[in-house]
Amino acid sequence: MNPETSPADPTVTDEAAAPAKTRSNSFFRQKRTPLPRDDARRQGDISQLAFLTMGGRDPAIAFLNTENAELGGRPLAVATASDTGYEQVAAAIRAWAPDAGPARDPGFE
Repeated sequence: MNPETSPADPTVTDEAAAPAKTRSNSFFRQKRTPLPRDDARRQGDISQLAFLTMGGRDPAIAFLNTENAELGGRPLAVATASDTGYEQVAAAIRAWAPDAGPARDPGFE
C-alpha cells in the first residue's frame, strides 16, 4: 500500500486495474447497402404526408406499418418501392382525411 494513503481507504489496492477492452461496433452495425436515393426520398415524403394529414406521429406510423390488403402490403413498403406505389399510398392517405382540405405533397414543395 502507498504509505501516503490511509489503509482504511477501500478504493486503494496494490493491484493495478486491468485496462478496459475496447469493443468494436461490428456487432451492432449491420453490413447492408444503403437505401437508394429515390427510395429514400419516397419513404421520407410519404412519412411526412402521413404525419401531416393524419394528425400526428402515432396514427401515421400505425397506418404506414400495418398490412393493407387494398394496397397489397405495408403502405410504407409499397410507397418506397416505386413511384406508382407512392401515388397509391398518397391517394389512400388523402382519402383517409377528406375533410382536412387539400394536403400538400411534401415531395413537390
